[in-house]
Formats: sequence, structure tokens, C-alpha cells
Amino acid sequence: MAKRRGQWVRIKTLSSEEKAAIAVAGERIIAELFKPRYLPEIRPTAFNYPVDIFGRWRGSKYSFITRYRSGFPENAGEEFDLAFTRLDHIEDSGAEHRFNVLWHRHTGQWWHLQGNVSLAQALRLIETDGLLHPL
Repeated sequence: MAKRRGQWVRIKTLSSEEKAAIAVAGERIIAELFKPRYLPEIRPTAFNYPVDIFGRWRGSKYSFITRYRSGFPENAGEEFDLAFTRLDHIEDSGAEHRFNVLWHRHTGQWWHLQGNVSLAQALRLIETDGLLHPL
């Protein structure tokens, strides 16, 4: 049996300016599409209900997140975050950043939906594919 050889791949990390530019594009989708459509007003219920939609960086991953507030009597007012879509920065191809687009399944796992796409393609996919929208 042949010995498996690994190869190191150098991935360029994003600068804080590049992350800020990508976050601005994500916030535009949130403000123009997600909040008007999925959270036009906060409606308290006896269960968990959404109170905000926002984006956040964690390393090389940018997540679209819904913040929920509990309406249950035993923990009323407590809040938690649940990501529903994620962009994973994978590489730079010349002057263009490349991303994987993932959605969060009901099982708690991230599902790879589209790979090695430009930022413009990823944002267009997020805008048009209902799987990538908040519940």
C-alpha cells in the first residue's frame, strides 16, 4: 500500500478591510431583503420568536444569523443566536475572492450548497435561493 502524502496549501487570509467590505455587502442583503420580508416587526409569542437578523465574522467564515427571544415562562426574555447561511472564504483566485456557500440544516449540520464561487455569485445565490433565507 502506498504511503499517503499530504500537501500544504497556503490560503491567503482576508484583511480587516476586505472583511469589512464583505460585511457591508452582507448587511445590504439583510437590510433590503431579509428584514423587510422575514422580520418587518417583532411579534412576541409564547414560544421562541425572531427579534433581529444580522451578520458576523468568525475567522474566515461570514454567517447570516437570526437572534431569537424566548417567550416561555421559565426563561422569558432570554435570547440566543442561530445561523442560517454561511460564506466560507477558501482562496483568492487572482484579484477575486472565492467562497463556499453553506446552509444550516434542521439537523444542526452545515450543508455545502455551492462551492468555489465569487462573492458576487455567492450574494446572488443568497438573494435568490430560498434555502439560504431565514425561517
